[in-house]
Amino acid sequence: MGMQTDAHIVWDWNGTLFHDNDAIIGATNAAFTELGLDPITMEEYRALYCVPVPKFYERLMGRLPTEVEWQVMDETFHRYYAEHRVTCGLTEGVAELLESWRSAGRSQSLLSMYVHDELVPLVRGFGIEPHFIRVDGRTGPSGGSKAEHMERHVAALAGVDPGRTVVIGDAADDAVAARHVGARAVLYTGGSHGRASLEETGAPVVDTLGEAVALAARLAA
Repeated sequence: MGMQTDAHIVWDWNGTLFHDNDAIIGATNAAFTELGLDPITMEEYRALYCVPVPKFYERLMGRLPTEVEWQVMDETFHRYYAEHRVTCGLTEGVAELLESWRSAGRSQSLLSMYVHDELVPLVRGFGIEPHFIRVDGRTGPSGGSKAEHMERHVAALAGVDPGRTVVIGDAADDAVAARHVGARAVLYTGGSHGRASLEETGAPVVDTLGEAVALAARLAA
């Protein structure tokens, strides 16, 4: 198998393909409540959210959480999220976008910081797994860097050229991870980040996944 001649998309999951904003903000606030912090709004979340996540908590608390606080918040977050994600669905139009990209003979993969063993059944349950040549969730501890995760993901994609690869995600770290491997990024405003913080990355910013895919095709051409 030679190098690809066409564009490849690496999709992000949470906040991009999977529209889980309500579960995320609820889980964040449940974690805050455990520490006696005030809940925040979706607008505040989108303005302040960043990775690594302890840094996000620092912006809200005025200091980094202690090891114990971090464990309490992380566990509360994941417990709440697991209960509430069942009410969330795919972002509008996702199944059609994935289908048409694949039927055009192009490849795509999924890379998430969500736990691998929970991600795979979720993707499978939505019936979209066959569209991806690879699905990678997180296998290490929480709070790591997406750039390292991206490096391993791209290395495992046989015949995919990073220079013809576009990462589509909803967070600044998607742009950082793309740059890290020599790929491009298109950022989507429908997830965890507001437009202003996405534009700071210098990557193109779009309001729909349809626009993201159209732009990815042009960028990788």
